[in-house]
Amino acid sequence: MAQDSDLTPRAWTVSALCRAVADTLDARFNPVAVRGEISGFSRAASGHCYFSLKDEAGQIRCAMFRRAASLMNFSPRDGELVEVRGRLGVYEARGDLQLIVESMERAGQGALFEQFLRLKAKLEGEGLFDPVHKRELPVQPRAIGVVTSLGAAAWHDVVTALQRRVPHIPVLMVPALVQGTGAAPTLVQALQQMYALTAEDNPLSLPVDVILLVRGGGSMEDLWAFNDEQLARVIAASPVPVISGVGHETDFTIADFVADVRAPTPTAAAEMAATARDESVQLLSALAHRLERSVQRQQDRQAQRLDSLAARLGRPQAQLGSHRQWLDRLSHRLHAAVQGQVTDGRHRLLRLSDRLEFSRGQQVQQRVQRLERAALRLSSVDPRRVLDRGYAWLSDENGQALTQAVQFQPGQSVQATLSDGVVPLRVKD
Repeated sequence: MAQDSDLTPRAWTVSALCRAVADTLDARFNPVAVRGEISGFSRAASGHCYFSLKDEAGQIRCAMFRRAASLMNFSPRDGELVEVRGRLGVYEARGDLQLIVESMERAGQGALFEQFLRLKAKLEGEGLFDPVHKRELPVQPRAIGVVTSLGAAAWHDVVTALQRRVPHIPVLMVPALVQGTGAAPTLVQALQQMYALTAEDNPLSLPVDVILLVRGGGSMEDLWAFNDEQLARVIAASPVPVISGVGHETDFTIADFVADVRAPTPTAAAEMAATARDESVQLLSALAHRLERSVQRQQDRQAQRLDSLAARLGRPQAQLGSHRQWLDRLSHRLHAAVQGQVTDGRHRLLRLSDRLEFSRGQQVQQRVQRLERAALRLSSVDPRRVLDRGYAWLSDENGQALTQAVQFQPGQSVQATLSDGVVPLRVKD
C-alpha cells in the first residue's frame, strides 16, 4: 500500500495548480520581451487594454493595465507589429496563459496592415476614393438593399433600426459571408445580385435606391474580406449610393473609403439610409400647418376685399351721383378747354391776317419801287432819248445800221430815224 501511495500523484486544487504554474513561469521566463502582430485590440472603460499577439504559428493573450497604457506614445491598431515587455502569468479565473504587458513599442507594420496600406495607396491613386464620385443619399428611398450575413448580429441591428424608423420602406437582403477566406467572393456576388434589383423594371419589388454593406466589429483578420481589391472595384461601380457600416467606429476598411458614405456601425448605417418616418411626419405636419395658415390668411384678405366690394356695391346711387359729378366736372373742363382753344385760334388768325396784310403792302411797295428803278435805268438807255438830243439813226433798205462812212455808196437809199419820225435819204457823193 505504501508503494502504491508513492506512485499516486499529488492532487492539486485548481487555484493552487494555476499559482504553481505561474510561479514556474515567473521563475523561468520573466521578465520577457515578445515581438508579434496586434490582433483584437480593445480598450475598456477602465482604461485597461486587452489584445492578442500573434505570428504565423501561434498567439498569446495580453493585458495592459491603465498605468502602463497611459505611458504609450501611440495608439495601437490591429495589424501593427510591436515589441512588448512584461511578465508571463496565468489568469486563474479562466486558467489562461496571458502576458501582462508593461511597455509597448512599434516594431514596424504587420503584414496585413502593410497589405492594407499598399492597396489603399493603389486605389487612392486611381481616384476610387475621390470625393467627386461620392453621391448624395436619397431622403426617402423606394427600397433599401442590405448585403451581410444572414445570421450576423449586424443584420438583426439593421432590421431593428429600419423597422423602427422607416417601417413603410421595403428591405431586400442578399446574404453573403462576412468573414473567412471565401468571404470576399461571396460579397462581390451578393453586390452584383443586389445591383440587378436597382433596375427601374425590377419585377420583384420597387427599385433599390440605396445599399447597406454591413458587418459587426472584429479584429483586422475578421474584417479582412472588406479589404479585397475586387470588392472595392465592385462597390465603386454601384449604380446607387452605397453605405459601408463595417466594424466599430475605430475600424477602417477599404470598403469604407470606396463607399459613398461610411457609417461607424451597422445601426448607424441603417439610420443614414432614410429619414425616419416620425421626422417626415413632423416635417409634413409643419408644412401642413404653414399651408393652412397661408390659406387662412389668403381667405381673410379675400374676405376683406369682398366686404369692401360689397360695401361699394351696396350704395349704387351714391356711386352714380359721384360719377355724375365727376362727369360734369370733366364736361365743364372740356367745354372750357374747347372755348379757350377757339378764342386762342381766333386771336391767332387775326394776328396772322394783320401780319399778312402788312406784309402784302410792304411787298407791293417794294415791287413798285423796284419797277420805278428798273424803268429809270431802262429809260436811261432808250435810243429815243439819244434821238431827242439831235442824233439820228441811219440804216439801209434792209434795216441794217450804218455806223461807218465806208458803208455808204453813191445813189444808195438810206433811212434816217429821228425822234419824231423817219426821213428817206439818198447818197449823192
